Amino acid sequence: MDILHPLAQQYAEKHSTPQDRLLQELEAYTRSNHVAPHMVSGFLQGRFLQLFSSLLRPQAVLEIGTMTGYSALCLATGLTASGTLDTIELREQDATIAQSFFDRSSYNSQIRLHCGDAHLIIPTLQQTWDLVFVDADKVSYLDYFNMVFPAVRVGGYILADNIFFHGQVFTEEIHGKNAKAIVRFSEMLLERDDVEVTVVPLRDGLSVIKKVR
Repeated sequence: MDILHPLAQQYAEKHSTPQDRLLQELEAYTRSNHVAPHMVSGFLQGRFLQLFSSLLRPQAVLEIGTMTGYSALCLATGLTASGTLDTIELREQDATIAQSFFDRSSYNSQIRLHCGDAHLIIPTLQQTWDLVFVDADKVSYLDYFNMVFPAVRVGGYILADNIFFHGQVFTEEIHGKNAKAIVRFSEMLLERDDVEVTVVPLRDGLSVIKKVR
């Protein structure tokens, strides 16, 4: 489902600054070789992640769901000189591709890739997070939020991707475990008084969650 009108998408992309060559190569490689190329963040969302990170200037970023590394490279843009980005990918093949592109980037010494189950890896990362990007299995969004939220600094952010889940959350009767999980996650956020949430209708929907206390 196209959330944004194709003409609006084309216009926005045409009038946004192009990505650097490495990101262009990575996106092209993913779209040509990956079994699920639609999962890559892509140009417009990538630009948004770069902008957000550059404004925040994070010291510590956590990404849950690396895929082939496009979003990680975008998020790394705003890191402080001593900042680090930890990214977790379940699939070994995707992790290998991502690492090959990380090795060629100017952020290679700042990105730490972990391959395995995020439920097991997150507790081993003793860090206070300025920014967390969640783009992994949807049924675990609540789990991931509960695991990382205590370690997010006040004033820090969690970004949750695919909050529209291909438009399936718009229907009156929700079908499918992923769409149901996303709806539960979004409803949970509105019940809390320690976060402020802004849903951005970009790509497949992005929840911008600020920890306020």
